[in-house]
Amino acid sequence: MANWAKQRRPQGAAIGAWRVAAGLLLFAAGYAVANRYQLTHDVVYRLAAGDPRNAVGAFAVLAAQATGLLAALAWLPRRWAMLLLGLAGVSILVNHGYSGLVSELMGAGTLAWMAAEARQAGNAAGAFGGAFMLAAVQAAAAVALFAGARSMLLRSGRLPAGRIFAWAGAALFLLPGLLIRPLDRWPEGAERNLYGLAWELASAAPPPVREAVTLVPDTGDAPRHIVWLIDESVAAAPFARLIAPSLHGVAHRDFGVAAALGHCSAPAQVALRSGVDVRHVGKDSDLRATPSIWGYAKRAGYRTILIDGQTAGAPQNLLLPPERALIDDFRSMAGGMDTDLRIARTLNVQMKSPGKSFAFVVLRGVHFQYRDHYPAGTIPADAPVARQYDTALAWSKRGFFDTLLAGVDREAVAIVYTSDHGQNLAPGALPHCSRAPVADEFRVPLLAFVPDRLAADYAAAPGGGRSASQIFPATLGWMGYDRAAVAARYDHDLDAPTARYVWFGRSVIPVREGGEIAVSAGRAFPGTAADVPPVD
Repeated sequence: MANWAKQRRPQGAAIGAWRVAAGLLLFAAGYAVANRYQLTHDVVYRLAAGDPRNAVGAFAVLAAQATGLLAALAWLPRRWAMLLLGLAGVSILVNHGYSGLVSELMGAGTLAWMAAEARQAGNAAGAFGGAFMLAAVQAAAAVALFAGARSMLLRSGRLPAGRIFAWAGAALFLLPGLLIRPLDRWPEGAERNLYGLAWELASAAPPPVREAVTLVPDTGDAPRHIVWLIDESVAAAPFARLIAPSLHGVAHRDFGVAAALGHCSAPAQVALRSGVDVRHVGKDSDLRATPSIWGYAKRAGYRTILIDGQTAGAPQNLLLPPERALIDDFRSMAGGMDTDLRIARTLNVQMKSPGKSFAFVVLRGVHFQYRDHYPAGTIPADAPVARQYDTALAWSKRGFFDTLLAGVDREAVAIVYTSDHGQNLAPGALPHCSRAPVADEFRVPLLAFVPDRLAADYAAAPGGGRSASQIFPATLGWMGYDRAAVAARYDHDLDAPTARYVWFGRSVIPVREGGEIAVSAGRAFPGTAADVPPVD
């Protein structure tokens, strides 16, 4: 009997040791799955680029966070450990969903962008269901491996237990997250960064008060009604092929292919509304502090209107409270595939009314998935993406301009039509907002329907070379502001090519005091010169 007991003790010890080893292996596998993008971007890529020092540093930061998570899983009581796994799973899912599509790590600026675009989640799920399913599978696998690791470690009988260790596990888990920001050590693990970044956004300083308009307009000959039509995902070439021919015989100026101010909706529209000093914009610029188009419009005596054809509820595209306070009338007009036609009818009535108004209009357009923008059965369900896009665009703009302009006194109104960004319609490509954008993501149409007295300024101007940044100074000139002054402050009017192409990334506004934004500039059209560096 004694000999049997002596034999069992070594055997039990060996089983316990094997379970510890198995638990550690399961945990390591789970952490690798959860942080595959952090490991790829901040470790593997840095090693490949000949930067072993920072690669080792990034690996050490991840290892410290992994140690904290392992201690928490091993020592926290079951209920708290399950809560931890649930929260970690949500964070991992968001990381994989974003990084799997865009191939870059999530940051505070991109999280703010995702929050701003949250109402497009249904469209994204329909267009990228396979990618999101893969993200869900990977997140579930990581959580399952973590749960298996905890089970193995607890069954090993080798772990000390007690309240002191539970507190130690919680402390070891929280400590790396608390130190990452003050010590500026990255990357932050996928199992926790959703909450760290959310806290970073929640604790950020409130947006600054918009600067006051200092220029004084001469409004004697200004149009009574000015309208900006900002379409969604309308690319220049399909527009020229499918829609522009319907405008033959309608007085307007087509400036040809223009460069959007971003290849994502939110940054492009923030820049449009704010105005961009293209000659001096830099990483430290804060578009939240500019006077904005609303301030200039109100100073010139215009009633300000925002019409949104995409979402219900609060304004989208990072329109923050100080800017919202300058808008007299906000109308949410989202409502199915006929939304743009209904908006055209509303604007037609508005442009025939007395008084003065400036309207910023976000059209429904043709955001992916494209088959949601035309009636089922219009084309075969398995039609190529490019045909789906063409069909959606044609349906979206059918009768739009005729309805918009019917019976309107063209000498009393000025209208700009453009799109927030273009589309990359190559098979399998992310249509816009990609990590390495191509020129098609920036190529948008740019048209102006203006009174004859204003059209004369553009009659001899050659097409091409335009940027959406020029809409702002051109409009201020129409409102009666000194054209030379606004051109010096922002960009050329539309009678000449842009002074400099400027485009913004997802992090278009700083998330903390002194923070940097994502902005690039150059003489080449965006997306055509890979060697154009970000603005200093």
